[in-house]
Formats: sequence, C-alpha cells, structure tokens
Amino acid sequence: MNPWICALLISLAGMVGGMVNALLTDNKFIVPKLKNGILCPGFLSNILIGATSAFSSWSFYGSGASIELAKTTATARQDISLTFSALAGAFLVGVAGAKWLTNEVDKQLLKESVKEAAKKDISPEKCDKIITQSPRKILEDIQQA
Repeated sequence: MNPWICALLISLAGMVGGMVNALLTDNKFIVPKLKNGILCPGFLSNILIGATSAFSSWSFYGSGASIELAKTTATARQDISLTFSALAGAFLVGVAGAKWLTNEVDKQLLKESVKEAAKKDISPEKCDKIITQSPRKILEDIQQA
C-alpha cells in the first residue's frame, strides 16, 4: 500500500475521533472563538487536532515509524500494510488528543470563573445549579449573576 494512503487513512480515523470528542463536549460551534480572552477550539479545531494527534502517534510510534519515504526504487521500498488495530488506535488517539485540548480550555474557563465568582455574592442555591453545567456555561452564568 502507498505510504501516503496509509497516512491519509490514519489521519481520517483521527479526524473521526476529533469529531466524536467535539460532539461529546461543549464544542457546539464550528470555528474557534474567544471567550474572555480564552480561545475555545470549536468543532473544526477538534477535528484538526484529532487528525494531527493520530498521524503523529502513528508516524512516531506505530507502524509508520519504519517507513522510509526517500528510497528511490520501488524494489527498495518495503510493502506496507495497514491493520485494523492501527486505525482503531488512530481513532482513540484522535479522541484523546482533542480531549486534551478541550480539557486545557475548560481549565482556563474554570479559572476565569473563579476570578469572576470571587467578585460576586452568589446564593447557595444558584451555586448548586451552576456547578452542574459545562465550564463555558459556568463562566456565562457567573458573569450574569
């Protein structure tokens, strides 16, 4: 199999993983946007990070690490196979890579929420309601309180 086709399939599996993460989290917007100076990744960024994470993992540590692209003759280049486990691994790495980015953004949003909450007097009932929401929604509710 052509090494570039393998790389493309691995990246596509990572993209699907990034999509899954975007659908499971609070990234219900397409493009990245700023919220209180914090860059929230959005759907497209999750897909890009998923693909990049999967391709990087496959090319550094997976079967892609042994591929030599600079050999000039067809006989010098070895046959490449792509296993289902490599695609499944790329999918999981895509989810994990995008989740890492999402967690970092959520951490920044929660830090900003704490700064805002320190300035306000919030009732215990409202506080109990706020903490059940996503980090982005928590910040919005605290700013409106």
